[in-house]
Amino acid sequence: MGRAAHLEDMRGLLIVNPRSGKGAPSEAELEHEAARRGLDVHVLSPGDDAQAVAREARGPIGVAGGDGSLGPVAEVARERDLPFVCIPFGTRNHFARDIGLDRNNPVAALAAFDSGRHMRIDVGRIGRRAFLNNVSFGLYARLVHRREAHRRRRDAFARLRALWLSARDRRPEPFFLDGEPVAARIVLVANNAYDVHVFDVGARDRLDEGRLHAYIAKGWLPRTWDERVAERFTIERAGSLRAAVDGEPVELDSLVELSIEPRALRILVP
Repeated sequence: MGRAAHLEDMRGLLIVNPRSGKGAPSEAELEHEAARRGLDVHVLSPGDDAQAVAREARGPIGVAGGDGSLGPVAEVARERDLPFVCIPFGTRNHFARDIGLDRNNPVAALAAFDSGRHMRIDVGRIGRRAFLNNVSFGLYARLVHRREAHRRRRDAFARLRALWLSARDRRPEPFFLDGEPVAARIVLVANNAYDVHVFDVGARDRLDEGRLHAYIAKGWLPRTWDERVAERFTIERAGSLRAAVDGEPVELDSLVELSIEPRALRILVP
């Protein structure tokens, strides 16, 4: 059961990804504080399906993890119109930042379960998969895939090694964006507008604009970006597409459609 408790009478369910958290609080401390507040807690074990766990919830569904942990559970909350709670418990927590949480205090974020304060935000979609932040193609996606490959080999310097290997290849990649050929180092499709940088993204001012923003960087070290705004994009290239969906590596078909669902997710905040 992965330490799932009695879901039929719960005030809220917190799903914890123990692989995300580093530093304080520990997984055990977070679990203890959530239980003290009357929440049921499920700590994911290897092989657990987070979406299957979320579908057993009867009330608000929370996730303690990094950005990549949020989308699958948020999709279940969206389907059932249940409130969603984000507990920042990863290494970057961009989504938590954008909804105004203190990324260094996951325990404080637990107060969202009792706050009654909610907002409606947009949900991005790539094919049938939901995303809350962005989907990237090109250099950053290759970096993420290489980082994960090195991690599977237990490379202690996985991120730096992946960055070095990706930076050696200075050639842009050939894409088709809405049928138009584009040679780009990075294509980033975002759920609402970002302040974009070379290897990172800044904050979003809002999450309910109802628009996707496509950022295209063509140079080796991009300092400027071409930006396009729409409710729907298609991305295509010869062969399969490697992408990073909310920072998680995925392999996609050669043609994918990205769209946005305005104000589709109800979230609780402290």
